This record gives sequence, structure tokens and C-alpha cells, in this order.
Amino acid sequence: MSKTTKHRTIITYKNYFEGFLVKQSQKVKDKIIWTFLLIEEIEQVPETYLKHLEGTDGLYEIRVQIATDIFRIFCFFDQGRLVVLANGFQKKSRKTPKQEITKALRIREEYYEDKK
Repeated sequence: MSKTTKHRTIITYKNYFEGFLVKQSQKVKDKIIWTFLLIEEIEQVPETYLKHLEGTDGLYEIRVQIATDIFRIFCFFDQGRLVVLANGFQKKSRKTPKQEITKALRIREEYYEDKK
């Protein structure tokens, strides 16, 4: 049996992401976990699942869709292969809420501050 090579490792920081995850249905949780595994194991992740947020300095969104429900989880990279989860939310409109982006950027800043 061959062991799959991980191209990335996804970690959480504090409990920002967990706070979002615990509120989701089991079906949503399963799809989020499936998406995380895909991001960890595929070398070139399609933008359908992981996309750089334009106009931000290194902020990405993990994209999860179940039927008509759309979820976004903001993340950023640390040392190239480490994906740090920031915050998640359910997308209700075409435009990503500015306060969610601001929150993710604040979490990223806090993460790097804590690393010093």
C-alpha cells in the first residue's frame, strides 16, 4: 500500500475556525474535511477549491459547496506548505463580506505576531 504524499498541511489557529465548524451540519463538516484532504494531497489545487483573494496580500479562500449552500474558509500560507485556517462563513450573496476579509487579515496578523 503506497502512502500518499502530502503537499500541504492544514492547521487551525486558536479556535477561530472551530467556532465556525461546530455550528455546521454533519454533511457540511464532511464536505469541508473532504476539501481539506484534497488541498493537502493534490499538488495543483483547482481554483474551485482554493483561490487567492484578489487585492489581499496572501489571503486565500477555501471554497466548499453543497447543493446551493456556499461556504468560504479563509486561510494563508506559512513556510510554503503550511496552510493556516482563519475564519469561515456561509456565503449568502455574490460578494464576499468585507468584515470577513478584515477578520481574516486580523487573524493572520495575530498569528505572525504570536510566532515571534
